[in-house]
Amino acid sequence: MSNLTEIHTAPLFKPFSIKNLDLSNRIVMAPMTRSKSPAGIPGPDVAAYYRRRAEGGVGLIITEGTYVPHPAAGFYPDVPRFYGEESLAGWKCVVEEVHRAGGKIFPQIWHVGLTPAADGTFRPGAIGPSGLARPGEKIAEPMTQRDIDAVVRAFGEAARSAQRLGFDGVEIHGAHGYLLDQFFWDGTNQRTDGYGGDLAARTRFAVEVIREIRVQVGPEFPVCLRFSQWKQQDYDAKLAKSPAELERFLTPLAAAGVDLFHCSQRRFWEPEFEGCSLNLAGWTKKLIGKPTITVGSITLNEEFTHTFRSAETAAVTGIDELLERLEREEFDLVAIGRSLIVNPSWPAVIQRGDIHELLPYQRDVLAQLV
Repeated sequence: MSNLTEIHTAPLFKPFSIKNLDLSNRIVMAPMTRSKSPAGIPGPDVAAYYRRRAEGGVGLIITEGTYVPHPAAGFYPDVPRFYGEESLAGWKCVVEEVHRAGGKIFPQIWHVGLTPAADGTFRPGAIGPSGLARPGEKIAEPMTQRDIDAVVRAFGEAARSAQRLGFDGVEIHGAHGYLLDQFFWDGTNQRTDGYGGDLAARTRFAVEVIREIRVQVGPEFPVCLRFSQWKQQDYDAKLAKSPAELERFLTPLAAAGVDLFHCSQRRFWEPEFEGCSLNLAGWTKKLIGKPTITVGSITLNEEFTHTFRSAETAAVTGIDELLERLEREEFDLVAIGRSLIVNPSWPAVIQRGDIHELLPYQRDVLAQLV
């Protein structure tokens, strides 16, 4: 492939604005769990990690998932919390370092729900909409209204903390089979009350979370929602099997106050529905009219779960198709994950056209997360 040029890559470097947020370009750092915050407290090394990506030219950083202030939000001790005096002080330092480097940053706020630990076990107190870890596997009682209300409040409190600390917006993790997604998915939501039912009805819990966040942060603070068709419990799962179903799913979420949809795919180039080349972000923007972020193996030829679990590496590829789609305004922003771990200056490398500098992804890099 011929070297990229500044003109060729221009779509990635156009400014973008949403609500009160102005971004210098269309490049987003995707959220990636690191487990580098002992006792849930992000230290100076975490601040330096994100600052390096801001210095490298990323327009918007979305942090790794951070646990909301609820006792069952997550159980790994080294995953950062978004509550408690010491953890929030650590996040304030992160924000300050990113802003000093000229970057913008959202925290991703997260509740894991009824998902297993790495060893396949479930932690005492884990909760889910119907007590189902996956279709047909019931391991707990369904969440009560009291449980639901407490989690809604926790998301609102986390968003309010983000605004107070100086973050530029907030992302809600509603993807990949975690708690919000467990409500979305009929495989884990078998409720017969107002939180169950058809796909649109199953958005009620997320709608309540979004509305509570809006109450806490006001109308101008950008709110992003990450969602996915696939689940870690089932990579082939689909919430919406047609554009009409996707529209019914997205409409109440947009109406509740989502400004930006982060549409998680494992491979961005794959069409979401048969007969049309649009990916998930493209369909979301077409149907709802809200700005979208695309993500999924950008500049790499293989998705992350395959490379993470095997001895194989992902090879570097070009971004011609990505740029063509971005120039057509199929989506608005582009989230980069593994390539930014390998090279914090990925945006500058791409803008210079030095694609040979982009190294293949190696498994040991993920462990270091430097």
